[in-house]
Amino acid sequence: MQDVATIEEIKTAKNLSSSRSKIFLETRAYLRRSLSTIFDLDPLEIPINAHPGEPPTLPSGMGNISLSHCKDAITIVWNKSKIGIDIERTDRDFNYVKFAKKYFFHTNRSIHNNYLTKNMILNQWCAVEAAIKWDHGKLAKDINHWQFFEKPKKLIHKKKNIYLNYSQINFHNWTIALAYEEKASFNPEIICYSKNF
Repeated sequence: MQDVATIEEIKTAKNLSSSRSKIFLETRAYLRRSLSTIFDLDPLEIPINAHPGEPPTLPSGMGNISLSHCKDAITIVWNKSKIGIDIERTDRDFNYVKFAKKYFFHTNRSIHNNYLTKNMILNQWCAVEAAIKWDHGKLAKDINHWQFFEKPKKLIHKKKNIYLNYSQINFHNWTIALAYEEKASFNPEIICYSKNF
């Protein structure tokens, strides 16, 4: 993947652990290749600002990007307006009841009568993460402030007074969520890749 990495990105990767370095270079390479098809530019000419641990950005006028990855896939979205995306494996193993009680205390469903399923919590988690990426927030700091509504598909951050819409996509072994402000005429470019980190 280093054939589509800038000198700056290669230098940055050398200061990361082996696994983080690989992920950093691979995600930036996919970003560059994907955006090169949208802008009809050489991948190395795409002016991405993408430091480790920070959301990638483009210069003003070039639109907005968001990316997410899990153990075997990466998904990238580009839109003219602000956008957030998250991807999760549908077979992710986690204690969803404990997770829901800890983070989604404001849900209007009963955990105790088993109405909340693992899939429901995973979809909620995915949508909230997409919203956090839309806001360029921090997971640990913001997760408890987001409210999730299944019908209508809304995400609300009461503290920051943010109101977003979201879409949920089930694709093979993954669930993907998009967070955005638009109510209509929403047409992002989504690119998915299967990979092995």
